Amino acid sequence: MSVKTQVINLDPDPLAPYAISPAWRVGDLLFLSGQAAIDEQGQVVGIADFDAQLRQVFINMDRVLHAAGSSRDRIVKVTIYLTDMENFAKIVQARKIYFESPYPADTTLEVKALALPDLMVEIDVIATV
Repeated sequence: MSVKTQVINLDPDPLAPYAISPAWRVGDLLFLSGQAAIDEQGQVVGIADFDAQLRQVFINMDRVLHAAGSSRDRIVKVTIYLTDMENFAKIVQARKIYFESPYPADTTLEVKALALPDLMVEIDVIATV
């Protein structure tokens, strides 16, 4: 018995120029590509404003989850990439704002850079459908 797979598409798709699928559904699991502060037209939102970027990340995350028939309360794992670990306290606060208990499993990493020079945070997600 094979597992059903399905690519999740967006229209417009800000990730298309980078040859990235927004998400894949594999059985009842959903794997989102890293969500960053890029609007639907592919423009960076909140340059030098971590809070604005984090808000856009969650807007994008919700958009992809919705397109896949899921929602934020079905997220089981997040991986958070920060270009400056000084923003970790804001991530802890964001967990309390954007998620409810029981909170998703989490890995938070500091990285030298993200795909575009002005990005400060990116979050990838595994959720159920």
